[in-house]
Amino acid sequence: MELFKINRKSPLAWRMQPRNLDDFVGQSHILAIGKPLREAIERDSIVSLILYGPPGTGKTALAHIIAKKTEALFISLNAVTSGIGDIKDALKKASEVPRAILFIDEIHRFNKLQQDALLPDVENGTVTLIGASTQNPFFSIIPALSSRSIIFQLNPLSTSDIEVVLTRAITDEKKGIGGSGITVEAEAMEFIAVACEGDARKALNVLELGVFMLESTSSTAYNIELAREVLQKKSLYYSEDEHFDTISAFIKSMRGGDPDAVLYWLAKMIEAGEDPLYIARRLVICASEDVGNADPRALQLAVSAYHAVESIGMPEGRIPLAQASLYIAMAPKSNASYMGIDKALSSVREERISPVPSHLKSTGYKGASRLGSGIGYKYPHDYEDHYVEQKYYKEKRTFFSPSEQGFENIFRKRLGKRRSRQ
Repeated sequence: MELFKINRKSPLAWRMQPRNLDDFVGQSHILAIGKPLREAIERDSIVSLILYGPPGTGKTALAHIIAKKTEALFISLNAVTSGIGDIKDALKKASEVPRAILFIDEIHRFNKLQQDALLPDVENGTVTLIGASTQNPFFSIIPALSSRSIIFQLNPLSTSDIEVVLTRAITDEKKGIGGSGITVEAEAMEFIAVACEGDARKALNVLELGVFMLESTSSTAYNIELAREVLQKKSLYYSEDEHFDTISAFIKSMRGGDPDAVLYWLAKMIEAGEDPLYIARRLVICASEDVGNADPRALQLAVSAYHAVESIGMPEGRIPLAQASLYIAMAPKSNASYMGIDKALSSVREERISPVPSHLKSTGYKGASRLGSGIGYKYPHDYEDHYVEQKYYKEKRTFFSPSEQGFENIFRKRLGKRRSRQ
């Protein structure tokens, strides 16, 4: 329990950690009265679990609460500084007592070998595992370990939750900054609560740094100007999950034709430092998959945007990215090309391959005519409208179904006439 000892020299965020579930702010979806996790903690009947969520949402604080509540031996490791030797030592201690809980902070930092080392003792009940992770456990934790654990997702705290945390720190004279004579203006508190994006630890760090700065001056007013100075630049939480979720929202917004949502998700990716060429590649895919021949210019513009970003870099590259994104969002939509090639691929993979008809075979070699290659082929340019009816493959199948959107409607009408004649 020495690990959780609080003293005045500890950072404010560490000192203000909740001591029990009643002090815990947020996460009511898993910790409200009657919820399974709360019941398990209060009854000291914890099973192996993984707490997954962004920084500053209470994962480690929950582990501390469990440590104080449980009668089991509580062992704590940090995956950043621990290796196989530390894991073996912890599991040996666990095997020597009737019941043990092993808390591993940043468990996603363990490699497969390290996670495998935990598996036998978790499976046979020698130790109850509590893992804290900022990464999606379905990606970062081996399936055998995650399947033996209950996964609880913690959400970013709301603005009002952060304000509750800040208020406690401001008024608490023992652990917080109460009694310091410093007054935090309401506007400054609201700014911190919004700018810290649901991260309680970050909000308390901003509060504490501002207090340190005021202690070296004669002022006692913590105002919004000071809060802005301390925070410097708003940072975005952008994990691997956020990377995939945000690009998904971006693409779906383009597909759905919402230009304002497109610009918002694009701005989030740019501000988070996403690779601009990755965004540009996704634009090329979306232009072909979701717009296609309904407006062939979308693909041209997407490819041009990719080359523009590659040439000029950022921050100017945001402009062609925005231009191409908006064009794709507002263009008529068709996925006929995407659906068509997938149907054809399915046919090739799952059915017997259709042989090339003799009249379509290559004639570019001596003796081709002796094999019957190319005999009977009709050259379309020799006929009216540069089109002539002939069989281009053995089976009668339809893969391409053009939509009525944009330019593709011309294809639909033209193809409809040809297919009706055939």
